[in-house]
Amino acid sequence: MNLILPLLSVFASLFIFLLFKFANAYGDFILMSKRHIKREGIEHKVVWIIGGSRGIGEVLSKQLASLGAKLIISTRNEAELKQVKRHLHGKNAPNERPVKISALDVTEESLKATFNVNVLGTISLTRLLVPFMLRRGRGHYVVMSSAAGKTPAPGQAVYSASRYALNGTFIPCVLSFCGRESEMALMRHVSLERCVELTIMAATRGLKEVWISYQPVLAVMYLVPYMPTIGYWIMDKVGGNRVEAAAQKGNRYSWSLLFGKKKAA
Repeated sequence: MNLILPLLSVFASLFIFLLFKFANAYGDFILMSKRHIKREGIEHKVVWIIGGSRGIGEVLSKQLASLGAKLIISTRNEAELKQVKRHLHGKNAPNERPVKISALDVTEESLKATFNVNVLGTISLTRLLVPFMLRRGRGHYVVMSSAAGKTPAPGQAVYSASRYALNGTFIPCVLSFCGRESEMALMRHVSLERCVELTIMAATRGLKEVWISYQPVLAVMYLVPYMPTIGYWIMDKVGGNRVEAAAQKGNRYSWSLLFGKKKAA
């Protein structure tokens, strides 16, 4: 009895500590346990960034250039591409030759355009590059996806479908190339700079899949696959409020969506 109480106290303290860490996390536990980027995994490596002229792609270009990567950047906007090029700094940046790829200049209906950009473009480029990687015996794919491809995203049915399709395509690819140094990281929603830093960390550490997001999205991503009844109950509560927040250009990732009520019509 004298031994049980101290052990219970230790386990309770550990549980409270882990709960506190999880509540303040913005990535899954394995990713957050990694302390720094392995520079040798990036320096002098050739990295092709699709959509590198804005958002995550732009920040990724800048950080990889600073780590000594040799970049190929593709985008649909040539003016933005040149703007990004002027802000690249690193030992290989002066010799950088960004590339413009105009694969989607034709107007499409919303559904087809979303799948072209989020799914088919990535798959097409992958099919072109995989044979070269296999011949060389090494290579990495880092697939930027979304939490919407793991859990339902109310108000974003088409976008969610495209992300589920992307995840459903590349997860079997990772398993198929197991043992051939092919890795994939499915990335999620956080500030651009921190998201890119964690993306590079995941790639250089060989992590197969990582989740990057603030709460409450991170908690829901754990609940939906492992405790689906609770996870989908939360999504039912959030759904209508999230759609309304999106329509009003408000915060779609706030705890208030769970407790708030929709305004009467």
